[in-house]
Amino acid sequence: MEKAGHVAVVPEWLEPLLTTSFFSGCFRHKDGPRTECNMFCLDCPNGGAFCFYCRSSRHHDHAVIQIRRSSYHDVVRVAEVESLLDTGGVQTYVINSAKVVFLNERPLPKNGGAGSGAGGGGGSSSSGKGVTHLCEICGRSLLDPCRFCSLGCKLARIKRSGDASFKVTIPAEGNGGGGGGDEIMEERIRSGRGISCREEWREEKQQEDGVVQQNEDSPPPSPAATSSPPPPPPPKRSTSNPRRRPRKGIPQRAPFFA
Repeated sequence: MEKAGHVAVVPEWLEPLLTTSFFSGCFRHKDGPRTECNMFCLDCPNGGAFCFYCRSSRHHDHAVIQIRRSSYHDVVRVAEVESLLDTGGVQTYVINSAKVVFLNERPLPKNGGAGSGAGGGGGSSSSGKGVTHLCEICGRSLLDPCRFCSLGCKLARIKRSGDASFKVTIPAEGNGGGGGGDEIMEERIRSGRGISCREEWREEKQQEDGVVQQNEDSPPPSPAATSSPPPPPPPKRSTSNPRRRPRKGIPQRAPFFA
């Protein structure tokens, strides 16, 4: 249920998203080139995954997100869901220059990665050499000081202890900087700073009016005062080259003796 200034602790579409199977072929559009089901509708979450063509025909006016894959596991871009749920505390990765989070818990490697703190241990406990951060649910080692490795682990923590949340704070209208000067002045008046700001604005306005009036009353400057002496002509460039040798003149042939 929605509350004032917040969305639900767990959106109603999150659990269907985490349990949906993606990247299967669409049975409605078998002949198209983009028929893999990697789309999910937030307005009708029980409809399952669908392809690009289903979105154009059945969900064109709905809120739709695209699911991607990394190492054969489903991920979603943070930019697509950050306005809908808080991904804080979940480890993010960069794929194709975009931050993503994994949807569900991934199998742990056989050579370790799960510590004794799995299922409720601290995120900073160490289970092996070089491992300093662990997921509080599955114990997977994390790169950053985060609490969870996926959205599914964060959801499990919320259900278990309630010390995490998917709440997203929505800023109140009028605080986004889009209001006019009158609204800003009214806010300053309510906060106790409006009177002094109004007096400063009035003094500045009077000073500007006085400068304009003084400029209008003063006579225009004479052309002689405003005219400046003409710039000196540029120096003439010499066309002669000092390194050039003069011509020897017309060549003369020696006389012919028989």
